[in-house]
Amino acid sequence: MADKVLVVDDEKLIVKGIKYSLEQDGMEVSCAYDGREALELIKANNYDIVLLDVMLPEMDGYTVCQQVREFSDVPIIMITAKSEDMDKILGLDYGADDYMTKPFNILEVKARIKAIKRRNRHIIPTDPSTRIIAGNMVMDRNNRHVYIKGREISLTTKEYDVLELLVTNPNKVYGREMLLSLIWGYDYPGDARTVDVHIRRLREKIETNPSEPEYVHTKWGMGYFFKQ
Repeated sequence: MADKVLVVDDEKLIVKGIKYSLEQDGMEVSCAYDGREALELIKANNYDIVLLDVMLPEMDGYTVCQQVREFSDVPIIMITAKSEDMDKILGLDYGADDYMTKPFNILEVKARIKAIKRRNRHIIPTDPSTRIIAGNMVMDRNNRHVYIKGREISLTTKEYDVLELLVTNPNKVYGREMLLSLIWGYDYPGDARTVDVHIRRLREKIETNPSEPEYVHTKWGMGYFFKQ
C-alpha cells in the first residue's frame, strides 16, 4: 500500500515540486496551502507523514501541530526558515517528530521520510495494560501519559519515547548516537544536539530541579540513564 503524505506550504511551486518527486517514488500525495485546510484534511484522512511548513496563512504550523497532537500521532516533519528558533524546533515543544530548514533538497525530504518509516517499523508493541511505577512517577503505556505525584505531565511524542526507553531500562547508560538510532531511526540525518535538547526539555518538565535531576541523569562522557 502506498504511503499517504500531506504536504502543507503556501508556496505552491514548492508543493508542486515535492508532490511530483514523492509521487515518482510511488507515494500518494495530498496538498494544503494554509493551516486550517491542513488541519481539516488531517482530521478527515489517515496520513502516514505530514510535511508542515511553519509560516502559513490562517493558522501557523506550530498551532496546527499542537492541535493535531490532541487527536493523532501521525509523524510530522516541520519545515522552517533558517531564521527560525532552531532550539525551539529541536525541542519539539509542538509535538513534531523532525524538522528541516529551507532551502532543502528533495533527497533530504526523502531521507527524513525514510528515517521515520524505518523507526516506526522498529517500534515494539507493548502490553497496553502495563503501568510503569518509578518512585513518584507513573507511566501509563496505554495512552502514553506520565504522572508525577499525581499530576499529569505533558510530553511531546519524542520526549515520551526517550523517557519510556530510559525508564524501562533503569541504570543503563545510552549514548547520544544510540538514542538517535533507537528513537529517531538509523537513517536520521540530524545530529547529537537533538538528543541533548530533548533531555534538557524533558528534565524541565519532570524534574523538581533540572540541574539536580532525580530521574534522568548524565554519565559524563558516556550518555544518559534513568536512576533507580
